[in-house]
Amino acid sequence: FPQNFISFLLLCLEMMAAIFNSTNATHFVYGVSANAVAVLLYGSNYVPVKRIEMGDGMFFYWVSCSAMWLVSLVGDLMLQSPTFYPLAMLGGVIWATGNVMAVPILKAIGFGLGVIIWACSSLLMGWATSRFEWFGVAAPHGSRPVLNYCGAALCLLSLLIFFFVKTNSQLHPPPECAPMLFDRVSFYGPTSPEFWMDSIGPKSRRFIGCLLAVVSGLLYGSSFVPILYIKSHSSCHDSMFHGASIYDLDYLYAQCSGIFLTSTVYFAIYCAARNNRPRVYSRAILPGLLSGLMWTLATYSWFLANNYLSAVNTFLLSGYGLVAALWGLLVFREVKVRHTDGKADLLAKEKLMKFK
Repeated sequence: FPQNFISFLLLCLEMMAAIFNSTNATHFVYGVSANAVAVLLYGSNYVPVKRIEMGDGMFFYWVSCSAMWLVSLVGDLMLQSPTFYPLAMLGGVIWATGNVMAVPILKAIGFGLGVIIWACSSLLMGWATSRFEWFGVAAPHGSRPVLNYCGAALCLLSLLIFFFVKTNSQLHPPPECAPMLFDRVSFYGPTSPEFWMDSIGPKSRRFIGCLLAVVSGLLYGSSFVPILYIKSHSSCHDSMFHGASIYDLDYLYAQCSGIFLTSTVYFAIYCAARNNRPRVYSRAILPGLLSGLMWTLATYSWFLANNYLSAVNTFLLSGYGLVAALWGLLVFREVKVRHTDGKADLLAKEKLMKFK
């Protein structure tokens, strides 16, 4: 992960240079602190469900999105209900569309690699939107654009390198944990069949997982464009958004409303496609609520960092993929050295046969 670390250092140098040219050191400290909290929570919000059987993930997806809306509702009341802009809901629609792929990605290529690939593609998409002012978004640029471009280039390089990382991600929990963590009983139907990805070969599964991670990341990176658009047009007298708030926090409830509405529509379509027999896993409820809580708190922190550092800088400081990679490497052991004698593979196959 050296490329991500170097990218982070380059961005720090750029912002430190801005500090020496101004007296805004306090805002820098607040922004970096808020960004650090966001990075930690974003990189860890799927940890609670790593060892939980989720089937196709649609039930967990809807539960977590519901938690996001509930937490944002409380935050909206604490902020005294700022003006609600329906355009901000479009960002929630985009984000929820990307998030529906999360569980298949985690099952296909593992927690660490999946999150870091979509984090890198999300970072690049968000950075390009702010840097090149796509979609009518105007954002302040840093005082050292060369360092900014170098950071983006290193992130792109690291993304290409991660495509060649091999993991030993498992579609199901290990045998010794299975009795505690498996819950295949559905409230609305009989025992569900295996997940559709079980029937796909390892190479095809890896390719599909990487492709979905890139697409999901691009959608994640685009989900904040409507909010940036509203903010950038708040000072235009001929715009319908004239006088809109410049604080990102005021738009999170609208975005989470879009997330909840979209997830509900997708879940309803899923239930209809399953003939009203969805795969419901009771053990995914509390982890799903916790995951949604962590994501919403992370987004509040990231929006706060946006106000202090600007989006073009905070996107490049979004190193939550590194946090997820450390979880996958150090805790879940998804990346291991392959033994040349094949004993490790043989042992794994024996455990799998015993479990079956």
